[in-house]
Amino acid sequence: MIARQERSAFWTQALMPSAVLAVFFVVPFAIMLAVSFFERVEGGLFEPSFDLASYIRFLTPFFGGILLVSITLAAGTAAVVVAVAFPFTCFMSRMRRRTQSAVLVFILSVLSLSEVIIGFAWSTLLSQTAGIGNLLALLGLIEGPKAYAPGLLALMLGLAYLGFPYAVLTMYPSVSRLDPELTEAARMSGASPVRAFFSVTLPIMRRTIIGALILVFVFTLGAYLLPQVLGRPRHWTLPVHITDQAIFQSNIPFAAAMAMFLLLVSLALVGLALAAGADRKCDPA
Repeated sequence: MIARQERSAFWTQALMPSAVLAVFFVVPFAIMLAVSFFERVEGGLFEPSFDLASYIRFLTPFFGGILLVSITLAAGTAAVVVAVAFPFTCFMSRMRRRTQSAVLVFILSVLSLSEVIIGFAWSTLLSQTAGIGNLLALLGLIEGPKAYAPGLLALMLGLAYLGFPYAVLTMYPSVSRLDPELTEAARMSGASPVRAFFSVTLPIMRRTIIGALILVFVFTLGAYLLPQVLGRPRHWTLPVHITDQAIFQSNIPFAAAMAMFLLLVSLALVGLALAAGADRKCDPA
């Protein structure tokens, strides 16, 4: 009876998760990897082979431009989000517990919104007919209503809105455990609040900030809908071009190769974030 219970526990705790991982990750990953080496033939089809043409295309200006836009957009958005989210998180951690709970509930409620709703809400807010351009024109700041979407500004605002809750929730546990006596000691030594923030709080939280940067960067790098709704074709990210190659260009092998590249880059960055978190836990400070 005990042996049967041990086998059942082993099945549920080890084999079942491994089976789920194999079915939903390993098998699709292997299929996508195999298709990325297939040869494209006329008519939008492909046939099994070991063709490196899709990966050689990574060296072309076409893919280089896509990669540059995606990385620049993701890095810029991550920097803006963390630059705003970190002071906000520090300020929130000093609120009363009840107020903190209310703010966290509001942030979590933002995560329940669909990317479709967020995209079209920002598109409407930045439009010429019903957007903030009308308010600015009413206040006399601009001559007339102006549309800000589609455009780079609209896209970065949408991505920042989408990534802000993740950055706050990532940094909040570490920031809330920060000893306030450290900044108080810096203040008593003659440091201004700004200097105490940059000389004490920021260095202590550097690994947390790096983890949040990587998380938002990976999240933005995989954005698919917002670049199409809020951006122009020159602002399309790698996932948008993967769909374009697979559906509209009928180049499945090249789309699979780009998907492999995106997956490996994302996994590498997630690994860096996990390593930063492990170092933070091992740091006696």
